[in-house]
Amino acid sequence: MPGENLTREEAAARAGLVSVSTYDVVLDLTAGPTTFATTSTVRFTATTPGAATFVDFVGDSVRSITLNGTSLDPAEHWADSRISLPGLAPDNELVVEATGLYTNTGEGLHRFVDPVDGEVYLYSQFEVPDSRRVYAVFEQPDLKARFTFTVTAPAHWQVISNSPSPAPTPVGERAGIPAATWAFGPTPRLSSYVTAIVAGPYDVVRDSVATRGGTVELGVFARRSLMASVDADNIFDVTKRGFDFFEREFDSAYPFAKYDQIFTPEYNAGAMENAGCVTITEVYVFSSKVTTSTEERRALTILHELAHMWFGDLVTMTWWDDLWLNESFAEWASTVAQAEATDWTEAWTTFQSHEKTWAYQQDQLPSTHPVYSEINDLDDVLINFDGITYAKGGSILKQLVAYVGREPFTEGLRSYFRVHAWGNTRFADLLAELETSSGRDLGPWADAWLKTAGINTLRVEVETDDAGVITSATVLQSADEAYPTLRPHRIAVGRYDLVGGALVRVGRHEVDVAGARTDLPDLVGLPRPDLLLPNDDDLSYCKLRFDERSHATALAHAAHFTESLPRSLVLGAFWEMVREGEVAGRDFIDMLLACVEVEQHSTVLRTILQTTKQIPSQLLTSATLFCAPAHRAQTLRKVADALRQYAEQAEPGSDRQFQLVGAFARTAHGEADVARLRGAFDGSQPYPGLEVDQDLRWLLLTALAAAGAAAGEEIDMEINAELERDNTSSGRERAYAARAARPTLAAKAEAWRQAVEEDGQPNAVIEALASGFNRAADQSILSDYVARFHDMLLTVWDTRSAAIRERIIGKEYPLAFYPLGLASPDLVATTQAWLSAHEDAPPALRRLVAEKLDAARTAVRAQECDAKRG
Repeated sequence: MPGENLTREEAAARAGLVSVSTYDVVLDLTAGPTTFATTSTVRFTATTPGAATFVDFVGDSVRSITLNGTSLDPAEHWADSRISLPGLAPDNELVVEATGLYTNTGEGLHRFVDPVDGEVYLYSQFEVPDSRRVYAVFEQPDLKARFTFTVTAPAHWQVISNSPSPAPTPVGERAGIPAATWAFGPTPRLSSYVTAIVAGPYDVVRDSVATRGGTVELGVFARRSLMASVDADNIFDVTKRGFDFFEREFDSAYPFAKYDQIFTPEYNAGAMENAGCVTITEVYVFSSKVTTSTEERRALTILHELAHMWFGDLVTMTWWDDLWLNESFAEWASTVAQAEATDWTEAWTTFQSHEKTWAYQQDQLPSTHPVYSEINDLDDVLINFDGITYAKGGSILKQLVAYVGREPFTEGLRSYFRVHAWGNTRFADLLAELETSSGRDLGPWADAWLKTAGINTLRVEVETDDAGVITSATVLQSADEAYPTLRPHRIAVGRYDLVGGALVRVGRHEVDVAGARTDLPDLVGLPRPDLLLPNDDDLSYCKLRFDERSHATALAHAAHFTESLPRSLVLGAFWEMVREGEVAGRDFIDMLLACVEVEQHSTVLRTILQTTKQIPSQLLTSATLFCAPAHRAQTLRKVADALRQYAEQAEPGSDRQFQLVGAFARTAHGEADVARLRGAFDGSQPYPGLEVDQDLRWLLLTALAAAGAAAGEEIDMEINAELERDNTSSGRERAYAARAARPTLAAKAEAWRQAVEEDGQPNAVIEALASGFNRAADQSILSDYVARFHDMLLTVWDTRSAAIRERIIGKEYPLAFYPLGLASPDLVATTQAWLSAHEDAPPALRRLVAEKLDAARTAVRAQECDAKRG
């Protein structure tokens, strides 16, 4: 038995043998704080009578298994995650009675107790393979079925699922509490991973939307203690705009009976597209001030999950190697909807600044893979929810739209939904519809863009005469030796001149790039501009390099662009050059600080200033990791001083001020900085117009803790006092982060013990501990953890769930407990030695470690380049 894994070959064999008709799932959620009762009745057919197969279940125990009226001994037939089913009939009925386990890891059925009022809240998260943690199921996307859920729970709860919630029927008391049963109607044919159960005393705001299929009821749910902070009107407005846009764009009615959105605690992702029952992280409940970028991100997330009702739920990939059919298309569709149907009209600038930065970073890791990627087993897919599948895939679809035209592309999608509704598809199915609608043979395009890994680099080579007139211009395309494919690109080349101190576009020329060299005849005879910008308007997916004059102009004048998109393109290009050791980190920092002084676009500013779950801050990473060690202290002082000054000068109450204060707090060190933060925290020296709300208090207090603003006992007392003031789940998590951020050996050891050595902390707490653990102005305090990190890898991998492994070992950015702040040849050697000594380690674990090695190598390469600057 392969533990809890499942291979593609096993799934294909099972799909060839069985076809599932219905599931009747009965859950009793009144049993206690650790377990619940679950009974699954599965009706299915078998193509080969007498054959054997298996159904999946992960839980506490299996009480009984009955196949076609015959009892099977659980001791003999249930092992690891599988229940073996021998001697199948043409028509089969399986009944499995079992006991499931609640989790606190964000997988299966997650149980959370609100510290504000002691109430219990449950929600399910089933993607990729975790519906089997709640009921017995054929856990693979191509075995769709109709699901009927019956749930018994405390009578004062809400119970929400894919079908409309029925009126509950009282059933007396269970464990001294009045209980009721909710008997849901059957769903349409769904994959199990998009089914859902949400239960607890959630509050709700309701609305409705007129659709092509009639009126659809809408609901927005949240915990009682949070509901006052839920701006339901805004959420409904974005949702309704999405309904109208997608129904028109896809020429397809919304496919489900209702649409609920539930904000859930301790959530591992941004959201999940459960059919008609979307779960969303509580990060998007704004109880304190957030950046404009975060507000925009929430709108994008709402639209992304709504797009999934068509891409993924109505039409679903056959196996996980076509995950891009879900995620890449939802990524593209949600950005189009946001740009064209909401007030966020600069959504493509946001996409370039954040999503594409994530994609470029991921595509240059040793673990890069094609968008259409072979997924051998569940372990593979668990780590393939990455910047390739989401952001690169969305970028490529934007390129495809430019390549075939918007109308043919849209018509191909409409046909795809008409032909394949409620079914499962493969890559070739969508390609066929797009080829028919566009009249193009897309096979070569798809092979080049979707079936190969890596990223091309485009640069413009230009020659002029003595008068500065262009005599020849060529786009040069190159590729990494390991991924040599040269792809077709539809790009624009922009001509920019310095006019009155501003960098203004004076011309734009579109061209189809093919092969290593593509001439630009339209430029010949024109005056050479100050800057030639390949991929202007960000039509394609590529890295950029510049001719000598353009390079110098960009480095000195990026802040002088009149728009954010070209500035973001240029900053992204120089970020890659720093990472590749072509531009000194300190030169890039000067460029960034000049741009920070003028940038107004919230996401572009956020990409410069703030590390997110996908990408590191360009400014802070350059100052801490990419700067030569001999110059780091001086550079950090320069950055902190500049951010402090910009924060003081920013417009009171503005998004810029809010972001700059946060960035200054993350770099603050030394007595003067501590005094300024203390003044903002205690109100003795406020920032005009900036309310120090609860989240900002935690940010400032954590910064004070990280800067060593007070002795250990004193700062502990302040953290405890703040937790009493904010006795919520988010307050608890921020307290863990603040304690872990203290610059003492004891604080780091305690954070490590709680997250790595102990088992049982919730997913959100481990994430908070990791964020504080790596905060240290003097990273040498983490020296002992170089060896300890590598020593714990196999144990954590073998004993923790997928979500907890990811939060300890790290996936992309942030890198969890990996001490990247100590990046040096020694750290590179240690990580490489682990990989060399553990060639038989699980491939998914080796991938995560190889990504850490690449991050360390990138930092060392950048440091060496910066050192040469002198």
